[in-house]
Amino acid sequence: METIVVRESELDDYYEEAGRILREGGLVAFPTETVYGLGGNALDPEASAKIYAAKGRPSDNPLIVHVADFADVAPLVREITPVADKLMKKFWPGPLTIIMNKSDIVPTATTGGLQSVAVRMPVHPVAMKLIRCAGVPIAAPSANTSGRPSPTKAEHVIEDLFGRVDMIMDGGSVGIGVESTIVDVTGEVPMILRPGYITKEMLTEAIGDVTIDKAVAKINEGQLITSKEPPKAPGMKYRHYAPKAPLNLICGDEEEVEAELRKLAAQGKSDGLRVGIICSDGADLDGCADRVYHIGRRGDTETIAHNIYDCLRQCDADKLDVIYSDDFGLENDEALGYAVQNRIMKAAGGHVLNLKQKGDL
Repeated sequence: METIVVRESELDDYYEEAGRILREGGLVAFPTETVYGLGGNALDPEASAKIYAAKGRPSDNPLIVHVADFADVAPLVREITPVADKLMKKFWPGPLTIIMNKSDIVPTATTGGLQSVAVRMPVHPVAMKLIRCAGVPIAAPSANTSGRPSPTKAEHVIEDLFGRVDMIMDGGSVGIGVESTIVDVTGEVPMILRPGYITKEMLTEAIGDVTIDKAVAKINEGQLITSKEPPKAPGMKYRHYAPKAPLNLICGDEEEVEAELRKLAAQGKSDGLRVGIICSDGADLDGCADRVYHIGRRGDTETIAHNIYDCLRQCDADKLDVIYSDDFGLENDEALGYAVQNRIMKAAGGHVLNLKQKGDL
């Protein structure tokens, strides 16, 4: 397949063409405020099948349906409940995905076989204009091959999907850097299925009681979920966001973590391995590994969120054999830090050393 790459200066000339591709069942990658998405017509089961094939994504992993106007939601769902209505009015357009019971027009090929559908309205101007030009709701998971770090730049999409999709729209570097919060409102109490920029505290303030899925809590404790049940939202079950080399997360107090990273790097190098360290800006670790990546001040979760996926992809480019990462004190931040911790834990695939518990990798 020949892939058209549209650079930022050319975008206005290609919206109509991109919309036509989507209406006719093709695939277009585009930026959102969170990460780049791989879009197809959400109402066309063959387009959804193409998305799964392009990504190498398990077909029971549901896709998020993107809309550009509030009026676009009602045809997709059986009912917009009062809770869903409050969330839409408070947080849309923005990085919140709401799971509702689907209508008959949404194929199960888009929802991973489920009778619910995940819907969001992005705030990114390129995404909004593209959806309107397409004239159909757009199913769009992250525009990467399945399991790899999510793309925050067009170059990441090109690396993974060039030759697999019809068009890639370059909107520059994204703003947030981690995927949207997903909240399920089909039960009695709304439940967070994936943490993101919209935090539990924000949701509670808007609608009252909100719970966090037990699987999410386990992931943030370093446990990899392997249930045979189909996931109700993207990112719940399978190993995600991972670089090619094994990633090991070191948790604990700042000084202890820094000392452990130095020790592990020396051990890896003595074993003939090419070692990388991901750490905070203030860490004194330069020179102790083959590559040291400083991605933000400890506790500066917005900067770390913006940089983490790009860093993991740079680890691949640097052809490392093993990677060790600081935990950046994320567990002490109940807001965005919880979301970033979730992504790093998933990328580590359960390889976590908690120095407070004296555990093993």
